[in-house]
Amino acid sequence: MKAVILNGSPRPNGNTVKMANAFTAAAAETGHQVTRFDVCRMNIRGCLACEYCHGKGNGECVQKDDMDKIYAALEDAEMLILASPIYYHGISGQLKCAVDRFYAALYPKAPESLKYISMFLASGDKDQYTGARFSFDGDFLGYLDLEDKGFFTSAGEVTEETLNEIRNMAKAL
Repeated sequence: MKAVILNGSPRPNGNTVKMANAFTAAAAETGHQVTRFDVCRMNIRGCLACEYCHGKGNGECVQKDDMDKIYAALEDAEMLILASPIYYHGISGQLKCAVDRFYAALYPKAPESLKYISMFLASGDKDQYTGARFSFDGDFLGYLDLEDKGFFTSAGEVTEETLNEIRNMAKAL
């Protein structure tokens, strides 16, 4: 299986990355291929709502930036993992820019290979996930009809229990 992780954390050794690394290592042990994009270190601009992708662009975004690398990886990915710290009850702004740009990748239809979704979230408080959960349920489970492979959260320092849950999910794919 090919999986794509979009990491929205600016902290290279933070809790979000620890969760992404746990998935990557366990998935690799079972023969899966994982590609991680650290969107905070990429040049990804927000959606312009110009509709080029839904018109003469036929699914291609008018903007030429690092999002093109993500589009290419999504073409044959079977799983998408969104990993982010929580900022004001939602995913990081950098990851939000990438997610908004999915508008082009999903036209005229979503990549046929994409079947599964998971989300890894880190925050300072356990009651901060409502905005991210709303997007996960509505956009990815509802609109895209992806199969839920887990919504993993870590309030404070990520625990070994959470990392093991992520590892177990990766090994079960």
